[in-house]
Amino acid sequence: MSGRPIQSYVVCTTPRSGSTMLCEQLAATKIAGNPGSHFHEPSLSAWQGYYDLQGKTFSSDKEAVAAVFAAAFEFGKGETNVFGLRLQRDSFAFFTDQLRLLHPTFASDRERMEAVFGTTQFIYLKREDHLDQAISLLRAQQTGLWHLKADGSDLERLEPEHSGGYERQKIDAYIQQSIAQNEAWTRWFAEESIMPLAITYAELSKNPQTTLSRVLAHIGLDKAVASTVPVQTRKLADETSLAWRTRFIAETAARA
Repeated sequence: MSGRPIQSYVVCTTPRSGSTMLCEQLAATKIAGNPGSHFHEPSLSAWQGYYDLQGKTFSSDKEAVAAVFAAAFEFGKGETNVFGLRLQRDSFAFFTDQLRLLHPTFASDRERMEAVFGTTQFIYLKREDHLDQAISLLRAQQTGLWHLKADGSDLERLEPEHSGGYERQKIDAYIQQSIAQNEAWTRWFAEESIMPLAITYAELSKNPQTTLSRVLAHIGLDKAVASTVPVQTRKLADETSLAWRTRFIAETAARA
């Protein structure tokens, strides 16, 4: 990394890996921007909607993308000097396509990112227990409850996507999805010569302030601030999650 000050950071992750917890912690520091999934849906029209740009007229998609990125950059900085971004792997290809549209002459995704967002650092957040990750994803889809605040109130609750209780095939599919997405992140880091700060869901949930301190240091901010930030979210795993885990493991053993 060059000696230039860090202007941006990207949390590279997969669903149900603790990224909301980490991003809420970072935002609560008041020095690390407003990190979030600013480009969540793979749709330029949706992006324009995020930033109230749908009523504006653009001469081309390239001009529209430039306007979206500029608006996202300001939103993601908040009242600070650092832009924060969370990237999920399932929308990553569309995101990089738009970067390529804006800066076609650059040779790499990283160069294109830094042309838009300035000097950038990367954090790789993964959940090593793919079974728990898959169960968490299925239960969030079934209940509509995606995140709780530390006091137990809803942080994010949507309409349930489907219901059906324990679904072995979906759990297995989500396990394979998580494995594939993490392998894709690992390949991309190697291709881009990126050495991210690697952290896990387990260490984040067990030692949130220590993990936050490491992240702040990695992005060039005062790591001591982490000790002043209380935990912002609460885990959702419960007896049902444990029962599904036990059942899945037993069924897998029986099939072996």
